[in-house]
Amino acid sequence: MPVKVLDFWGSPFAARVRVALAEKGVSYESKEEDLLVGKSDLLLQSNPIYGKVPVLLHDDKPVLESSNIVYYIDETWPNPQLLPACSYGRSRARFWTDFIDKKVYDVGRNIWMGKGDEVEAAKDEFIDVLKKLEGALGDREYYAGDQFGFLDIIFVSLSCWFPTYEKYGGFMVEEETPTIAAWLKRCYSRETVAKSMPDSQRVIEFVGMMRKMHGIE
Repeated sequence: MPVKVLDFWGSPFAARVRVALAEKGVSYESKEEDLLVGKSDLLLQSNPIYGKVPVLLHDDKPVLESSNIVYYIDETWPNPQLLPACSYGRSRARFWTDFIDKKVYDVGRNIWMGKGDEVEAAKDEFIDVLKKLEGALGDREYYAGDQFGFLDIIFVSLSCWFPTYEKYGGFMVEEETPTIAAWLKRCYSRETVAKSMPDSQRVIEFVGMMRKMHGIE
């Protein structure tokens, strides 16, 4: 059954899907959306509720929302298993996935979209979010233990925007949360991650353009 991904190069959420498919060794066709020009008919037909990327099309059936897509990928192609085998481990992964989805990108966005004191407040909140995730990681190699897995994919995909947050927030992830920085290096040493992520400098340039469009600079 054919697999397609409605994609956007700079989307950290689309990166989740790319990493998960790479981990499973699943071949797919990437259909790049030009979101600045307009959304394709295929995207609007496949995701009429939100009209957002990513969308996974498996046998032309749409699967929506990045975390849900990674769940689907793990169930459809069971090897290697991404979610922990035990029910407690899976419940923990779901809890932290919800936390990451509600906090990391939105708080980071407030850094580069903010002005004056808003930036400082967003930076402090973002660092607090990272410290909570650092506590969840503890002294493990990866979030589920020794093996790279589901929660690592959910979180590491968002890190392609971290250099942007650092630039506009005036801080360094490595200084504030060294354990997270070391975990990121381990994740990026995996080919499945490194080849699936957008170039961080290109993201910075893209955000600079967005700031001008929004009249921030």
